[in-house]
Amino acid sequence: MALKTAWIGLGVMGFPMAGHLQRKAHVEMMVYNRTAAKAEKWVESNKGHSAPTPKSAAEGADFVFACVGNDQDLREVTLGADGAFQAMKPGAIFVDHTTASADVARELHAEAKKRGLGFVDAPVSGGQAGAENGVLTVMCGGDDEDYKKAEPLIANYARMCRNLGPAGSGQLAKMCNQIAIAGLVQGLAESIQFGMKAGLDMEQVIDVISKGAAGSWQMENRHKTMIAGKFDFGFAADWMRKDLGICLTEARKNQSHLPVTALVDQFYSEVQKMGGGRWDTSSLIARLSR
Repeated sequence: MALKTAWIGLGVMGFPMAGHLQRKAHVEMMVYNRTAAKAEKWVESNKGHSAPTPKSAAEGADFVFACVGNDQDLREVTLGADGAFQAMKPGAIFVDHTTASADVARELHAEAKKRGLGFVDAPVSGGQAGAENGVLTVMCGGDDEDYKKAEPLIANYARMCRNLGPAGSGQLAKMCNQIAIAGLVQGLAESIQFGMKAGLDMEQVIDVISKGAAGSWQMENRHKTMIAGKFDFGFAADWMRKDLGICLTEARKNQSHLPVTALVDQFYSEVQKMGGGRWDTSSLIARLSR
């Protein structure tokens, strides 16, 4: 008998992730999205059904997956009057792919345990392309028993998945990920802009330096569009600012120092003022070329 699953949140990440899970794991899927038209579109292209609320989607499910916007959205779809926690059966596991705070992950984990539920915080990295191709990196936090049950399902859209510690650890690891990316993209933007100003053929330069110590995923996957000044795809600057805000808030709590992250966050605010809130994060080069 097929596992009963629910998926809450069908944005640019959740839509393809839910599709991979449905097709590869052959689960019985119920989906919910705040904009009902997206849920209906998902149902048209995938086997499954849509529900009018997170509560009705989660009823009777063995696993409930979520990928929503922020802490507030997450609390609404779990603890709200029509939230999933109101209907999940004892022993069911909630897997949260939202990039949110470690605090909300710990809060929902504690609440889930009170109700006899499992909770795994599992933010992802890899962007829209990673979601569409089913090759995301998933950073998890929570009880190992719950993680081990969820991991085979997550594997349907991930190439790397690991439990990194107690509740909140997945979110903290995602913060490490975003902190590392922020400085990396800024460095790449400066390198490309400098080389172009110097009259170099940056396609050739990148082909050489990408094979050495400067090489990175960002360099391999974003240099062509950065050189061309094309940013209408990928992970949006608006979303990156949300994520970096979470990082900076956590840094104040644990007394770590993130000077480069804070600076790059302000650079993204300049990109937003340029009208680039929905541009890809590689748009940092655009502010250098004004």
